[in-house]
Amino acid sequence: MPKLIVSIDGVVIKEVTLAKDRTTLGRRPYNDIVVDNLAISGEHAVLHMIGGDVYLEDLNSTNGTYVNGRPIKKQALEQNDVIEVGKYKVRYVAGSAGDAATAIRAVVPPAPSGPIPLSSAPTVQAPLGGGTAGVAVIRVLSGSGAGRELSLQKVVTTIGKPGVAVAAVTRRLHGYVVAPIDGGTALNGEPLGSEAVALQDGDVLELGGTRMQFVVS
Repeated sequence: MPKLIVSIDGVVIKEVTLAKDRTTLGRRPYNDIVVDNLAISGEHAVLHMIGGDVYLEDLNSTNGTYVNGRPIKKQALEQNDVIEVGKYKVRYVAGSAGDAATAIRAVVPPAPSGPIPLSSAPTVQAPLGGGTAGVAVIRVLSGSGAGRELSLQKVVTTIGKPGVAVAAVTRRLHGYVVAPIDGGTALNGEPLGSEAVALQDGDVLELGGTRMQFVVS
């Protein structure tokens, strides 16, 4: 099935499979793909799946919908087209399941469908082949989730609470990096900028007043 890979500032935050004839994208919570950002209209765009083709249609959004840097009203999507809405980039992956998996690995890694609340953070990961030798964890040090651990086995793990602070920890071939998604994130007492930063064993993250520690097993 066709898929959309949603990212911001180079950090993948969501993967969506297009399983319906009509998939809506916008800021309002009733959309199929919710992008909670003021630059996105409440009902921003819609994707129509007709046979084996997918068409993107802008719903007269305030800031417009772009494909590969060009504004569109309605357009058929092709493999690896990049949709731009606000600061978000959404890559379209078409073809069979095998083709889609290959394209995802070649372009950007998949991510969980949304942030993991710190108060009820489960382990929701799957191994990544060819990565580092030990699997790291995020250990919650304060707040209602204190004592919980998140195993960082997937390529991207999002942590935090939407509207307070959200960050993404990405597993790369030789280690892990962290990047803020929703602001308000500090690393070892220093605010994180917009660029991803390498994590070291024992580093302490703070998101919205909740402290966590990066630990390599």
